[in-house]
Amino acid sequence: MLWLVALVGVAIVYLAARYSRFRKWAEPILSVAVAIALLSAFIIWISDNGERKAPAPEPVTKAPAVPATENISLDGMTFEQSQPERSFRLRGTVTNNGQTPLEYFRLSVTLEDCPQETCEKIGDDTALVLARVPVGQAKPFETFLTFPSREGESLTAPKWTYQVLEVRGAASR
Repeated sequence: MLWLVALVGVAIVYLAARYSRFRKWAEPILSVAVAIALLSAFIIWISDNGERKAPAPEPVTKAPAVPATENISLDGMTFEQSQPERSFRLRGTVTNNGQTPLEYFRLSVTLEDCPQETCEKIGDDTALVLARVPVGQAKPFETFLTFPSREGESLTAPKWTYQVLEVRGAASR
């Protein structure tokens, strides 16, 4: 089809260059030829897209959420101050005690400042920790936490409390 349009276009240009009486008809004829070519291409495109429907995606099976406290244990939790001032690096080790390989877990951390046995809550942060740990094994993890900062206030006696909110295991393959 494309070669036919190109052949007609070349013929029209040749005739317009060769014969002066044909020149005044060359532009309208080329415009009509281009319009017909575009219309043909559009019809072909529509008919091809109608035939090539995408196959329905296979359903994805998600592993069930498992009780957080029964399936993992966290050890060696350390909090290091980072930059800016109220940003902290959390490191620890997660052990998978569950029946399925671990994919990730969500950890909620609360920071308090307790200078003289009276604690003032600074803030909370939740981290999504990607930790692919096979059943019965342990792996180190690292994440960052950020808490609200007040100008001129620094922490004197930080106190950390954390809780595992969600644990997600991998589906059996």
